[in-house]
Amino acid sequence: MDYNSFLKIHHRNPYFCNMLFPKKKIELEEGDYYLTPEGYKCFTEQYHLKRGYCCQSGCRHCPYGFDPSTSRVGKKNVKRQ
Repeated sequence: MDYNSFLKIHHRNPYFCNMLFPKKKIELEEGDYYLTPEGYKCFTEQYHLKRGYCCQSGCRHCPYGFDPSTSRVGKKNVKRQ
């Protein structure tokens, strides 16, 4: 298998992409998340905008308009910081 064929197969795999393009660490600040009654961290719109992209996990406060039922990122008013 040549390199281009390999990339064609694996380019959508998030783990493969993370190996090629490691993510920068984002320091958490006040207002980036809150704890749910069950004790989980729930990231806010502020954090998602700071991160700069949609992770397509169906986050509660996604500013990018991701719809888990269609797996598409919709158009939402995204304010860049």
